[in-house]
Amino acid sequence: MRFPGIRGFVLLTTAVLTGGLLSTPTAAADPADQAPRTEACAVADQMISAANYWVTNGTNLATPDWQNATFHVGNLALVRTTGQSNHKTYPWAQDNNYQLPTDPKQPFLPDNQAAGEAYLDLYTYFHPEIPLDSIRTRITDETAAVNAGHKDYWNYVDALNMAMPSFARMSQIDNNPAILDTMQQLFHYTEKEAGGHGLFNETHGLWYRDAHFAGTGVFWSRGNGWALAAMTKVLQVLPQDDPRRPEYLRVFKKMALTLSLTQRRDGFWNPDLLNPHHFGGPESSGTSLFTYGIAWGINTGILDARRYQPVVDKAWTALSTKALQPSGLVGYVQPDDTKPGPAKTTDTTAYGVGTFLLAGQQMAKLQDCSAT
Repeated sequence: MRFPGIRGFVLLTTAVLTGGLLSTPTAAADPADQAPRTEACAVADQMISAANYWVTNGTNLATPDWQNATFHVGNLALVRTTGQSNHKTYPWAQDNNYQLPTDPKQPFLPDNQAAGEAYLDLYTYFHPEIPLDSIRTRITDETAAVNAGHKDYWNYVDALNMAMPSFARMSQIDNNPAILDTMQQLFHYTEKEAGGHGLFNETHGLWYRDAHFAGTGVFWSRGNGWALAAMTKVLQVLPQDDPRRPEYLRVFKKMALTLSLTQRRDGFWNPDLLNPHHFGGPESSGTSLFTYGIAWGINTGILDARRYQPVVDKAWTALSTKALQPSGLVGYVQPDDTKPGPAKTTDTTAYGVGTFLLAGQQMAKLQDCSAT
């Protein structure tokens, strides 16, 4: 069963941005198109609860930083999944004039490119009139720098999610394959060269966070989540015959296999993936990102459902019944860091909610209760 019906979904999303919280559909939708929710579609209500709580109780909501960008990418995934909106992303993008943050000392800092993904989602799914000049200029300038020999901007694993999706999508929008060449050079540095031997450990099928951890046994959950999410997003837009695709797909599959073997019994993953004694315990941001990527792999037939669906089912149960509080707070989110650390029941952040919503998007599709 699908809801709220494709006609209602279209009517709702054309008015995505004019006020109110996510409690009820806009009056423009035809009530006859609103299919009743079933228990199988509870994922949508869980997503709405999480988003409602954050936009009501969250902090520092205005800036176009990577934390808010991650929330808004998840927020637009919620709109596409349920046909309902909390009307926050478009005003946020407008208030920031569709600009990426700037740092003269680090002009190509990947964290400052994350907002581009949210702007691109608005452009692609709702508002094709919005300008993409800030993203385009940043990528053009970075391409020039890479061609001049500077290929080390993506020197930490988070960078893959913060910047790589915008490169892949802008290459398609502008029909500019040179952007993919730049993306591949930057990715190759992260994978094979950073820290001396690259941040991807072929033996374990996991990523070190940065050069400080290369050669250690520390594999940070959220850092690996960013990498898997990046592969997921790039594979969604990269042409099937693109010569770079097989490597991204290989890394994606290798990570998925390792993650299926390292999941905790309760459905979460540890902050330190291979060491349950190093801040062992539930952590929801990494778990959400893994759920998002693996569920997408099942939905597209890239991953075998018989092997991997039990993994994401168990993960979503953990996220929706333990991380998601009755109030709508998404807890057990490790605070902003660069390494494994503790996560308490009440720890929540913009990126924790955004990743939860991305996981919900793919779980709703897996349960055949998404509007798209």
